[in-house]
Amino acid sequence: MMRTLFLQAPSFHGFDGGAGARYQAKREIKSFWYPTWLAQPAALVEGSKLIDAPAHDLSWDDIAHEVDDKELVILHTSTPSFAQDLHTAKLIKARNPKAMIGLIGAKVAVETQESIEASTDIDFVCRNEFDFTILDIAKGMPLKEVHGITWRDSDGSIVHNKDRAVIENMDSLPFVSPVYLRDLKIENYFIGYLKHPYVSFYTGRGCKSRCTFCLWPQTVGGHNYRTRTIPHVIEEIKYILREMPQVKEIFFDDDTLTDDRPRVEELSRELGKLGITWSCNAKANVPYDTLKIMKEGGCRLLLVGYESGNQQILHNIKKGMRIEVAKQFTKDCHELGLAIHGTFILGLPGETLATIEETIRYAIEINPHTIQVSLAAPYPGTFLYKQAVENGWFDGTDHLVAEYGNQIAQLSYPDLPASVIFNKVEEFYKRFYFRPRKIGAIVNEMVRDWDMMKRRLREGVEFFEFLRKRKEAA
Repeated sequence: MMRTLFLQAPSFHGFDGGAGARYQAKREIKSFWYPTWLAQPAALVEGSKLIDAPAHDLSWDDIAHEVDDKELVILHTSTPSFAQDLHTAKLIKARNPKAMIGLIGAKVAVETQESIEASTDIDFVCRNEFDFTILDIAKGMPLKEVHGITWRDSDGSIVHNKDRAVIENMDSLPFVSPVYLRDLKIENYFIGYLKHPYVSFYTGRGCKSRCTFCLWPQTVGGHNYRTRTIPHVIEEIKYILREMPQVKEIFFDDDTLTDDRPRVEELSRELGKLGITWSCNAKANVPYDTLKIMKEGGCRLLLVGYESGNQQILHNIKKGMRIEVAKQFTKDCHELGLAIHGTFILGLPGETLATIEETIRYAIEINPHTIQVSLAAPYPGTFLYKQAVENGWFDGTDHLVAEYGNQIAQLSYPDLPASVIFNKVEEFYKRFYFRPRKIGAIVNEMVRDWDMMKRRLREGVEFFEFLRKRKEAA
């Protein structure tokens, strides 16, 4: 087996751009998702090492020595971090010219030719799912025989190999949590709405929904929800309970865990026997009976993409969701005591000042426990990106984040410029959180829980710093 390093390279300070973040950017509150898409192949390659530089606040000087004896270096990259990742690849080659460097991630999966042509320091890029692709290369298989890659031949020519079939038996993948334990400091991974420390991993890949903006299903994961068996998932949970006793919450990072309701009900019953606290991504259409089983099984919070309060915009983005259904779902969650972290997006196709106002009022009405307000992000490989190109919606920028790593508003419409959309994010946050009812609920929560007190105070400082930087960028 080749001596292999899996690397999330240094980038912007506090930049959550790892191989687990759905949207790579600095958040309004400092947070980091686990680099699951790097940890998965790392779990397959015996003797490998994973370094997640941003989450551990590591610079190139801190990690440079790690590449000295490596034969293979796998870098996760994304559209926002691509230029910086190429710079890191250059530094690696200069220090260890014999190291083979490969790139993984949605960026190179959809812009394969452009990505490998961008730098001669890159030996190959992986297309689509890449776990067993990396294993083949680490075992020493000649690049010309490896399915699922585009690579640079010795004469400099670019070669596109045969596609690799997607993984159907998800139990064939080893657990990622042992890699977390071995190579990462789990206390460095913080998400404001999850108990700390937390651990996240996937019980399946793919999403049946066709949301036009969503990155992973359109680039790597696909729209067929392929799942691990329940016993396989439970065994990993037991490993975490045994080896990581400090973990307070498990987050299942499947695009939509509730896509398969009989399965999530079965999983909930088994999790209930273990007495753990867990959370997951969910669509706002889960019926009351399923929600009740999930709550009884230890589910604490659902991360729900509401996106917009305007029905036509939901149709435009192929969300497949009715506003009245989402309202009933939210009411059911409140009744059952299930917390909701609701996510909303401003600047989607069809957005106007009126629809933004509609969405803000909608969020206040349904009142999730916490919210996240993002700007529409047209990632290459998504249908939204294709629409933006065809309709001339881009505002002239060619990137998704500002120079310090925060999201920018990249789309403009005839009656709604990007600058207005950008400024509406701050208004959204202020109107949702700065109201007596919400302030009272937050204060009450802090008074009852010392850990929550510390978290909310930290988040408050970071949130106001976030608002300050937005004003500077406006």
